Amino acid sequence: MWESIFLTLAATAGNNIGKILQKKGTVILPPLSLKLKVIRAYALNKAWLMGFLMDIFGALLMLRALSLAPVSVIQPVSGCGLAILSIFSHFYLKEIMNAVDWMGITLAGIGTIGVGAGGEEQKASAISIFHLPWLAIVVAILFVLLNGWLRIYRRQRNQQELMEYEVVEEIIYGLESGILFGMASVISKMGFVFLEQGFHSILVPICLIISICCSGTGFYYQTWGLKHGRAIVVSTCAAVASIVTGVLAGMLALGERLPSAPTARLTLMLGWVFIIVGVILLVSSTRLVRYLPRPLRHVDKNFNVRKSGSARVRDSSPSTVIQASTLHHLMPTSSKEKA
Repeated sequence: MWESIFLTLAATAGNNIGKILQKKGTVILPPLSLKLKVIRAYALNKAWLMGFLMDIFGALLMLRALSLAPVSVIQPVSGCGLAILSIFSHFYLKEIMNAVDWMGITLAGIGTIGVGAGGEEQKASAISIFHLPWLAIVVAILFVLLNGWLRIYRRQRNQQELMEYEVVEEIIYGLESGILFGMASVISKMGFVFLEQGFHSILVPICLIISICCSGTGFYYQTWGLKHGRAIVVSTCAAVASIVTGVLAGMLALGERLPSAPTARLTLMLGWVFIIVGVILLVSSTRLVRYLPRPLRHVDKNFNVRKSGSARVRDSSPSTVIQASTLHHLMPTSSKEKA
């Protein structure tokens, strides 16, 4: 169990730090296109190339972790990617962190330990190949309901001639992207379970392709929400929805179970809660810190950073690999929250 958790942490670190390095490299690069000169410029840029390789390596580690442990364990732990990213940004990019950031990192770390201590190895339950279409139907129903809700609020907004986004619209885009990210992990795991049960090996690449499609569509919804709404709301909803979807779908579709021992079950569930709360604190720290007593707002003055409009660089640009972690948790520089 601990091996899969360490693999997940390494994977989500590779995904998130890789994106930061790619973002850093693209500062002096032209927009990505299929032109040979542009591709060559990207390939020769050390920061971008290193970030891209770390991103791919992280995705491969995540697939390995999913093959070893239940999704209900892997998906919550992957939410700690934002904590790892914050630490990396603090020490490598010299970015300022406040008390809420450190509190979120601490809770995410405690939650990870709780998940590792409470989780237990499970034998793969017998699942049917018809679970794939059932999952697709459930997700389709959820999206019909969410998009129906979205249409109603858009109509009301148009009638009232409001230009700014309603918070409901931001929540819906965050939920839709998070659901898709969680389903990407579940479908990847399903491919390995099919292989263990003796199904044809062709089901593994099929499941991986579907997983990539889910991640890509999730990026589309998240990017749309970040472009038109507040990054704090969209990112928080996406992070929580991703974890909850991974846990519930893993239990319902893959037959994963809570630990049999009461203490282990409580430890695992508290770990889930701590990770979710830690992620929420990290995403919304810039707002929450305003409500802390003045002494707690103090940050380390030794880190004289370039505090631009993107003091916390969290890119959400799409990747060509499976993003089972919460890539979905990054806040792009172009989409900082609107006052």
